[in-house]
Formats: sequence, structure tokens, C-alpha cells
Amino acid sequence: MPSISLTLNGKRVTAEVEARTLLVELLRERLGLTGTHVGCDTSQCGACVVHVDGRSVKSCTMFALETEGRSVTTIEGLATNGTLHPMQAAFHENHALQCGFCTPGMVMSAVELVRRNPGATDEQIRSWLEGNLCRCTGYHNIVKAVRAAAASAR
Repeated sequence: MPSISLTLNGKRVTAEVEARTLLVELLRERLGLTGTHVGCDTSQCGACVVHVDGRSVKSCTMFALETEGRSVTTIEGLATNGTLHPMQAAFHENHALQCGFCTPGMVMSAVELVRRNPGATDEQIRSWLEGNLCRCTGYHNIVKAVRAAAASAR
């Protein structure tokens, strides 16, 4: 089996993976990082979004081998020394979750959006998050949370 080395949530990790192993499988099943969810297996829902080299990626569509030498951040890697990332805190404070299944992917996508466009309008936030599906919230509080996190970052 091929071996890969990557930086995962700021720490160097080496793992043996089969060529067909998806990144989401490596994270959840081999490395125990279950915050990254599998919702659809067809890249439609966005529950599996992680950052690879700072960009949002649906980890159910990427082979683990593709992360060789790269940096991967999961929802578990956002908090610093036990303090929630501002986006995580904003989701909590603005009641932007219900069942929580979509939340990790939604947060990861929103973090990249705010990094790229801290002044995003509600329409731009909704457009950016089109690849993340939520069956519970209706999105109003999610948009509110992203706006709040962006305001605190400025």
C-alpha cells in the first residue's frame, strides 16, 4: 500500500492508504476525525467539506493520495487551545444549527468565504453556500452567523 505524509490540523501525519481511499474515509475511519460527515456520497450535500491548502474541498470526492505533502484542516482543527474559531462561535451564538449534521461542512465553507470576502453580502453568502445543504434551519440563521463572524474578523 502507498504511504502518504500530510499536515493534518497543524501536525505531520503519515498513513498507508489504498489508491482508492477517499480523503473522508482516511479522516473518519483511519484517523478518527469524525467531525467530517458523509451525507450523500455524491458530492451534493457538503457535509464533508474540509480545507486542503486553505481551500474548501468536498472530501468525498478527493482521493487521500492527492493530499501527499499538502495541508488539510478539518472542523477539529479550527479551534485554538480550546477556544472556538470565530465562525464556530458565531454559529453557536446565532443558533445556526439544529441537528448539526451539516454544520461542520457549512462552517468550513463559511471560513473560506470570509477569508476571501469579509464584506460578503447576504446574497453572496447564500450563493457561496449553495454546495452545502441543510434540511433543518432554512439558512436564515446560518447567513446571520456568517455575517457576524465576518464582522468580528474585520
